[in-house]
Amino acid sequence: MPGKPSAYGRPETINETAALIKGAGGTAIAVRVDHTVDREVAALFRRILRAHKRLDIVVDSVAGEDPLLKRHGFLWETDLTNADAIFRQALTSRIITAKHAALAMRPARRGLIVEVTENDIIGGGANPMAHAVKVAQKVLPLSWATELAAHRIAVVALTPGFLRSESVLEYFAVTEETWRDAGKKDPNFLASESPLFVGRAVASLAADPGIQGRTGMLLSPWELARDYGFTDYDGRRPDWGRHKIDFSTLPPTWTDLFRTGCDLEIKWLTTLAARARKFRAKIP
Repeated sequence: MPGKPSAYGRPETINETAALIKGAGGTAIAVRVDHTVDREVAALFRRILRAHKRLDIVVDSVAGEDPLLKRHGFLWETDLTNADAIFRQALTSRIITAKHAALAMRPARRGLIVEVTENDIIGGGANPMAHAVKVAQKVLPLSWATELAAHRIAVVALTPGFLRSESVLEYFAVTEETWRDAGKKDPNFLASESPLFVGRAVASLAADPGIQGRTGMLLSPWELARDYGFTDYDGRRPDWGRHKIDFSTLPPTWTDLFRTGCDLEIKWLTTLAARARKFRAKIP
């Protein structure tokens, strides 16, 4: 809000976000809420229900750009000084928000909860705390979808591809108008997507009468764009899933980690799927 800059040191404000939405023809009300405080989140949803009588969609990306999640380091190098703060800011906040979203949606027996996360496989994050948070942001929607299925409330995890957030544009020293210039530094950036592309993915999900068929899933805007036919604001349809990544921009040790991680994840998921099928066969 004006005079109260982000704790991350970012200059953007929620009022500016509301102004952008209004400028695009929408309606937005900026409300400052600490999502790590249960009573503040509860008050937010009470306010929404008083004003609108129902709640249809909640999209949660709280702490998505928390600088504490971006500090790279191996397990044996981990600095645990801020571990409790990371978990509360990036994970407990999500649980609190989803809890009150579910409470608000249950009476109408409808709704969509979207947890924005990172990476369309299990991995994600730059340090052990970030790994724990990102994995939980993908697995918890699966559990919540199970619990809320009887109430017709869908829950999904959604991961952007190479997202042109304000901080990413700043890192590459470009703007949204000149973002293609960053392709000289990292050719993968030419397959990037704007935040609007993610927003259109959410809008398409919310408008889908068959949304329950996707509940519990880890989704991506590029896959949803193939199904629903939407594009980015410039008419492009970026597809990170089909993009042939140029790994030459990364240290060889990272490439080795990705290779090993994918091999182990395939083995782990294959084993887990077989166990789940056996257990499901036992349930009447």
